[in-house]
Amino acid sequence: MRDHPHGESGAADAPHPEVWHGRASNRVQWLLASGGAACLALGIELAVDSTWTSGIAPLVMSVVGCIAAGLLVLFGTLAFVHVAVKVDKDCLEVRCGHMGLPRRRIPLSHIIGADFAPRVTPRQWGGWGYRWRPEQGTAVVVRRGEGLVLRLGDGHTFTITVDNAEAAVRDIRRRLKAAASGTTR
Repeated sequence: MRDHPHGESGAADAPHPEVWHGRASNRVQWLLASGGAACLALGIELAVDSTWTSGIAPLVMSVVGCIAAGLLVLFGTLAFVHVAVKVDKDCLEVRCGHMGLPRRRIPLSHIIGADFAPRVTPRQWGGWGYRWRPEQGTAVVVRRGEGLVLRLGDGHTFTITVDNAEAAVRDIRRRLKAAASGTTR
């Protein structure tokens, strides 16, 4: 609606957005990330101010273990604090976390359908994050709630938990229908 001042265009003839954006976030992941930060801090504390008397090997193993576990938990949880979904004329892109990794781009030409899932839970997928289950397909699950299920041309599915998933489904279906009829919008 950038081309039209407010009030000149009715809702029925308003143009569709060129790019659809959606997000979902999970505040619980911050709690888990703080546990990873605590492990990291413990490893650093052991390395800097240790009074171990049983030798250097147990100290090194403890420091390395705490730091490795802390980094793994910290970055593993922060990668899935939120998910951002973008649908444009060519593809659907999913970006996770603040760094946008992992990222997946799916060309619209590889999507044969989109469905709304009113309730997607981490329990269905075996937890939060980027998940794969042979009988269900692949998913990015950052919270429980509504989701978008893509049916891909290779027979697989890709599920994303995202706010306003119904709008994403409508937008993708509109784009697929326009591509099938040969129009650009």
